[in-house]
Amino acid sequence: MANQHHDTPMLDELENGPWPSFISGIKRLRDQHSDERINGMANDLLGQLEHSYETRKGYWKGGTVSVFGYGSGIIPRFSEVGSSFPESKEFHTLRVQPPAGNYYTTDMLRQLGDSWEKWGSGLVTFHGQTGNIMFIGTTTDNTQHFFDEVNEYGWDLGGAGPCVRTGMSCVGAARCEMSNIDEMRIHRTLLNNFTDDVHRPALPYKFKFKVSGCGNDCMNSIERSDFAIIGTWRDNMKVDQDEVKAFVEKKGREYVIDNVVTRCPTKALSLKDDNTMEVDNRNCVRCMHCMNVMVKALGPGEDKGATILIGGKRTLKIGDLMGTVVVPFMKLESDEDYEKLTEMAEETIDFWAENGLEHERCGEMIERIGLVNFLEGVGIEVDPNMVNDPRQSSYVRMDDWDQEAEKWFNRKAEEKAAAAAG
Repeated sequence: MANQHHDTPMLDELENGPWPSFISGIKRLRDQHSDERINGMANDLLGQLEHSYETRKGYWKGGTVSVFGYGSGIIPRFSEVGSSFPESKEFHTLRVQPPAGNYYTTDMLRQLGDSWEKWGSGLVTFHGQTGNIMFIGTTTDNTQHFFDEVNEYGWDLGGAGPCVRTGMSCVGAARCEMSNIDEMRIHRTLLNNFTDDVHRPALPYKFKFKVSGCGNDCMNSIERSDFAIIGTWRDNMKVDQDEVKAFVEKKGREYVIDNVVTRCPTKALSLKDDNTMEVDNRNCVRCMHCMNVMVKALGPGEDKGATILIGGKRTLKIGDLMGTVVVPFMKLESDEDYEKLTEMAEETIDFWAENGLEHERCGEMIERIGLVNFLEGVGIEVDPNMVNDPRQSSYVRMDDWDQEAEKWFNRKAEEKAAAAAG
């Protein structure tokens, strides 16, 4: 070992208690790894972190680090106390895009781990908040070497800065009976189309795609992405009455009433005297709770598609925002459906890029200019299904409501007639 271990009494406290500690992981790299370079990086990293805890100051500063042809994907970290902790004075993070649905083989993971121990610190996060694999801790010189090596066997950098960020999708139909869409295809279609916008930042701020196959929204896309695609259905949910009876017999009527029926947010469920379930599908809001409890008995309908929500984000200028529904339902089956989805994403990003302020998320722009102006700008027609309760919606003016509703019904009648004719 080139360096003596730094004393870290404050960090040692973080290892106490019942939960795993990231400090223990870094100490294993310091004490047990066969590469002395990695031992030294981990040791000085712990030393600087202890120093930060002592002084209550952060000592990482940014800068510019990139690989050839890319404008993003690397988070530069230079130490302001590098003279005291020289082996971690450069500790850059590389974001690498994971496969759709986060599917890996063990060979992939070993290959990535070997490359990172060769060129970096060995510290890896699966996955960061933005969805990427986070390779934490390397020097400016080694960023290019690591990227070239992993790119050679199929990996690409993720987004960083004011660009389209790495997309995320849930495990989907491969392992989940609640899935209503092809999450993997949607993920790949959108991210492949926007690869240039991922690697070359040219937008007001970050823009995220997230795909969840049902209303459980395991990707947190409604509150964490600018363009959320949620799988849903528009016919009746499937009910297997034999399975309902078996569930009631196993758990008891009181359990089903207390844990399923009374927890329906719109009171759309009722348990009959003969232990069958009746569903008021017009009032079902696809919250998924009843299906999560009675997995075999209840399930999504057959007429499946997606709901598109725009503008979700965490706290920035105006606080947290949930995504706003701009397309209540669209089919995603044919190549034409996917082209329509991609065009909608392109129109959204182009309009936001032209009208958004610097460091302003898409949802913040919509709050500033109004939903009606946004919908007109991206060419999406107002749909009454976007609004749950028009009397309480600040987005909708009630004057001319009847005339606008009549236009919508006429348009739907024309579409139905055209479909029947052709």
